[in-house]
Amino acid sequence: KVIWTLLITILGYASSLPVGDDSICTAEELAKYSIIFTGKWSQTAFPKQYPLYRPPAQWSSMLGVTHSSDYSMWKKNEYASNGVRDFAEKGEAWVLMKEIEEAGEKIQSVHGIFSAPAISSGTGQTSTELEVHSRHPLVSFVVRIVPSPDWFVGIDSLNLCEGDHWMEEVSVDLFPYDAGTDSGFTFSSPNFATIPQDTVTEITCSSPSHPANSFYYPKLKNLPPIAQVTMVKLKKNHLGLPAPYLSVPAKSNEIIDSVSETPLDCEVSQWSSWGLCRGLCRKTGTKIRTRFVLLQPANNGMPCPNLDEETGCAPENCV
Repeated sequence: KVIWTLLITILGYASSLPVGDDSICTAEELAKYSIIFTGKWSQTAFPKQYPLYRPPAQWSSMLGVTHSSDYSMWKKNEYASNGVRDFAEKGEAWVLMKEIEEAGEKIQSVHGIFSAPAISSGTGQTSTELEVHSRHPLVSFVVRIVPSPDWFVGIDSLNLCEGDHWMEEVSVDLFPYDAGTDSGFTFSSPNFATIPQDTVTEITCSSPSHPANSFYYPKLKNLPPIAQVTMVKLKKNHLGLPAPYLSVPAKSNEIIDSVSETPLDCEVSQWSSWGLCRGLCRKTGTKIRTRFVLLQPANNGMPCPNLDEETGCAPENCV
């Protein structure tokens, strides 16, 4: 009878737990983390069409949330919400924040919202703090790639709880995603809505498979990380307050650039049609065709070939 009562109690407790990856978190109720976002979008690592002005390469502010498995900010291969669309296309956060707040009110799936300042260059750091709860141990965030049609980096539902304890530190390399709401191929593409809307997809060195794509590097196996995020658990001091975590910013862009150097081959146009044949009558003349450079080589990529070609011909209109 005692064993039967115990089994009923255990089963009743298990059925009351939320479903998902966060259901087995038995760590202390609250934990605070410092989250450091590092941009690695350099001209050395990503030389193709690298934005130098109007506007130059940069990152939007970070918008994130700590939550349970009942909430999802965004997911690969699923449709982006209206809030994620507005943030990825224009950097506007109001609709996304409203979506987060409504999810928190309706199903209590959100513990807190956090944000970090924008970065005014492709390389650099920004940071803030976040708080997770044993029932809300997941972290999600988005940072817009600027300029871009609807491209962003981020994390979807990273679990900081490992059974009975919180992770001390975790670092994740970040790669570009397409929100599926704008059809531009390049960083500076004009706004052209994707109709019907597509799902969120990861941008790789070969996908989309189009030479105009700003991230198209067919000779690479994988794109280098365009950013990185590190989360460090803050230790409590003797007053019970979190001890400050000091992040050391990169001393210069050269340190970040030296991590990855992506060769970029020269790209040239198709040949023009042959020009007029020039020369003396009854003798072999010459005609020329030309092409021009579409993309200058970088980082020891393949140099440009000859832009002029000459061949023999018979002069026309001879008397």
